[in-house]
Amino acid sequence: MLIRRSTYVHLTPLAQDRVLIVHAISHLRLVVDAEVSGIVEWFAEPRDMPGDLAQLRETLTIDADTLAGCLASLMERGVLTDLDPAGEAAAVAAKLAELHGRDPGEALDQLRRQEGEGANPYWSVTSALGADDLGGPKAHRWDVLLFGDCDLQMEADFLRREAARRGVDLRVAASFPDDLRLAAEKPHQAMLIGALRSRHLVAKGSAADHGGDPTAVYLAEARHIIEGLRAHSDAPILIDGLPEPTVQPLGMADRGPFSHRNRFRLLNHGLEALALQYSGVYVVDVAAAIAAEGAAGLLDDALVGFTHFGSPGWMLQRPSVELEAVHGVFPDTAPLHAAVGPDLYRREAVVARAHMDQLAVVMGLARKKCVILDLDGTLWPGVLAETGAPFAWTPEISGHNSYIGLYFGLHEACLALKRRGILLACVSKNDEALVRELWTYPDHYPKDRLLTPDDFVTWRVNWHDKPSNIASIAEELGFALDAFAFVDDHPVERERVRQALPQVDVFGEDPFALRRILLTDPRFQVLNVTEESARRTDLVKGQLDRERGLAAGGDDFLATLEVVTACERPTDPALLSRVAELFQRTTQFNTTGKTYSEAELARLAAEGQVFIAHCRDRFGDYGLVAAAVTEGCEIAAFAMSCRVIGLKVEQTFLGFILDDLADRHAEALARIVETARNGPVRHLYADSGFELSDGVWRRALA
Repeated sequence: MLIRRSTYVHLTPLAQDRVLIVHAISHLRLVVDAEVSGIVEWFAEPRDMPGDLAQLRETLTIDADTLAGCLASLMERGVLTDLDPAGEAAAVAAKLAELHGRDPGEALDQLRRQEGEGANPYWSVTSALGADDLGGPKAHRWDVLLFGDCDLQMEADFLRREAARRGVDLRVAASFPDDLRLAAEKPHQAMLIGALRSRHLVAKGSAADHGGDPTAVYLAEARHIIEGLRAHSDAPILIDGLPEPTVQPLGMADRGPFSHRNRFRLLNHGLEALALQYSGVYVVDVAAAIAAEGAAGLLDDALVGFTHFGSPGWMLQRPSVELEAVHGVFPDTAPLHAAVGPDLYRREAVVARAHMDQLAVVMGLARKKCVILDLDGTLWPGVLAETGAPFAWTPEISGHNSYIGLYFGLHEACLALKRRGILLACVSKNDEALVRELWTYPDHYPKDRLLTPDDFVTWRVNWHDKPSNIASIAEELGFALDAFAFVDDHPVERERVRQALPQVDVFGEDPFALRRILLTDPRFQVLNVTEESARRTDLVKGQLDRERGLAAGGDDFLATLEVVTACERPTDPALLSRVAELFQRTTQFNTTGKTYSEAELARLAAEGQVFIAHCRDRFGDYGLVAAAVTEGCEIAAFAMSCRVIGLKVEQTFLGFILDDLADRHAEALARIVETARNGPVRHLYADSGFELSDGVWRRALA
């Protein structure tokens, strides 16, 4: 196969090892480094692939896999092509004719919007893309749309880089808040809305000027944009809250609920309430992210105006032509440089982290299902067998927030994870009987803040090595290793687990950062805390007890379980949130691996295409355990919690779906997309009367 540089691609060298690649048709703009530019230049003549690849590799420093990924990325973007010039011209003409045959100019604009990448050029702050950026291994590919002005658009490349650090190939397309049709024209997995222009009105006038509500105009604009995007897309929407001002026009005299600063606090409160009215809409707490890094160095309301809320560093990044507005005279900027710091783009990096954190939660990136805790030195000081009690605290010694508070705070954080539905387990080199005997608290302890043995879903307290114990827990719970986090105070144990089980995230280096990590890291976040998630520890304990009984008693034991499965088509939004979580978290009994946003599920449920099943047995109520989505006569997705594998719930649930389909269709279709984890679901359709034909399972319906 011959590969060459596209006829429509032009390269312009810039300063500092930067080269601008421009595609004349799609208007793609990529700033790349000299190595990537050299790769593109090498294809100025058609090259035989893979025959000539060895010749190219001799000139590069990157490995074969990175080069292959880089070439694939350049071909995907149209920089390289396997078409000859005539074929490439014909392909472009076909695309334009397909889009808008009568007006090729309009078709060209539409094509550019569909294939566009990056922010508005005036605000685009980019680092040169290297071969690693384009071809390095990435576990995920996301397309995200940004709707905003300079604050959000300047962040675009920082967001891409933050995503790359987390193994995500993030492609960004940006436009303005009034360009909502982009959501209908360009594929995407999520949308971000920046600060809206009406923020300037929030701070103006008296309360009476706003009908008693200074946030009303802004919230009305936000509602208009959210509903406009929802008309085109079911994808999750993240809308920025506004930063809190660092200065007030009237100083201390500016008091009361409608003071300058409080107006923005009220607005953020109103945005949170507005977001709850829609499925899949979430507010990004920009104020908290900026405050945590030091708002004075990140906001310019003490410099240029009360409501711009840009970065003070932007004044240090202006083109020289703008000096004409001040007759070419301006103060020495050294003091401002000192105040902002050496990184003039710190604000963009800070907010990009906040956006990526929330995107990670919404998309379920690297989400943890179980935290495994060491005991001695981690949950309490010293060795329990030697100290005789977890703590020696009494109110006479200190309050809760002295040295003892570090451990109480960690316990409290772990209990918060448990309420989120994250399981807790423990691994400790210890004598289990002795630990259970000594792990008690006197009555004067704050027991509502402290862990007890009952809070753990499973234990490995023995003298075996910790990697083996962790692997044993993973097998018992049926989770992949990357669903676990491990916390240990001992550096040797942490390193041993990292080397033996690299999929497991390991923590414990800094005991003073541990509580914050557990409570704020997106890997430990969930979108909703439901009654069922709060009961997950008890549910899984019941599951483990039931599995032990099934292993010992087989079908005879199953008959004694008194399993009851109830199936329905849901309408309650709270249930749809749990359905979205089930599709996202379930990897074993999952036919296609498809995931759905809450907004998508709300639309599909209104069309009668979403099905759920609840289950209970004599061990307890297991809640919502299965969900499915149909598209016409096809079962597009079918997922069931591993908690009920072996109870024949899937047969009852599938029968309910087929009965519903039989009212409208003569045949049911289904697919199974095989993964490394979904072995348990492979026989679902074969065991239920379906026959496989050309990769599609089919069953006639009576």
